Amino acid sequence: MPGGCHARGMLRAMTTSPADSDLVSVARADDGALAIVTLVSPTMPPALFAAVERAFTGLAADDALRAVIIQGSPKAFSYGLDLARAFGEWGSKLTGGGLAKARTELFHMIKDLQRGFNAVAACPVPVIAAIHGWCIGGGLDLIAACDIRLCAADAKFSLRETRVAMVADLGSLQRLPALIGKGQLRELAFTGKDIDAARAAQIGLVNDVLPDRAALDAAALAMAREIAAAPPLVVRGVKHVLDQGEGKSVADGLDYVAAWNSAFLASEDLGEAAAAFAQKRPPVFKGR
Repeated sequence: MPGGCHARGMLRAMTTSPADSDLVSVARADDGALAIVTLVSPTMPPALFAAVERAFTGLAADDALRAVIIQGSPKAFSYGLDLARAFGEWGSKLTGGGLAKARTELFHMIKDLQRGFNAVAACPVPVIAAIHGWCIGGGLDLIAACDIRLCAADAKFSLRETRVAMVADLGSLQRLPALIGKGQLRELAFTGKDIDAARAAQIGLVNDVLPDRAALDAAALAMAREIAAAPPLVVRGVKHVLDQGEGKSVADGLDYVAAWNSAFLASEDLGEAAAAFAQKRPPVFKGR
């Protein structure tokens, strides 16, 4: 599996989807609970965004799935958009003139690209980004769509679009304010500056910094397994309630979660939690 050597080392038993395998590889544990999505190339060619959308749309439809890890190629998490290939395929749309028709076509092309990372954000289970090396431009857009971000000490981040005469349009400007605050985002976006792992942790861009790639992979896998051990329907419910609460008042959020639990609190897993507590044993949750 190109670019997937780390994924193979993280889980022993896996199957790999051949679809889009030159762009994105998807590895699964035999029980289906965990998936590792690997960006095969250190850059993002134009076809990558649709491949990510297909991969995450497929994962979202799988009720057995409990957590996803997304990682980069051996060289880096991502250097961002492959500018040479992008200008080769989109050159006239990016630099040419044109009136309403041409501008409308470019608008729809950008919206198509956005769907790739929107599918990551919409994944019903937690998505953990495991970041090593450079995470530039589109790489930052991608990790902003994830639920949790871990990085190795060698990680470096840059919202680089300003430096190549572009406005970032795949999610960083919309998702990062809630993660790092408006001031930090504006500094990164206006300057296109590079920041290291320590600064990323300081501003809340990443949850934790690990010493190296091996420690990063182990930490991401341990976290994914910890999530997978929790009641799966509850984890999905927590993510849904969190997503629904974004931009809402506390009162609106409380009303929503009250309605949610009124509908979905009763479950076999809740009974299992009570029985396991009474019997002083670890619970075994089945998502029922």
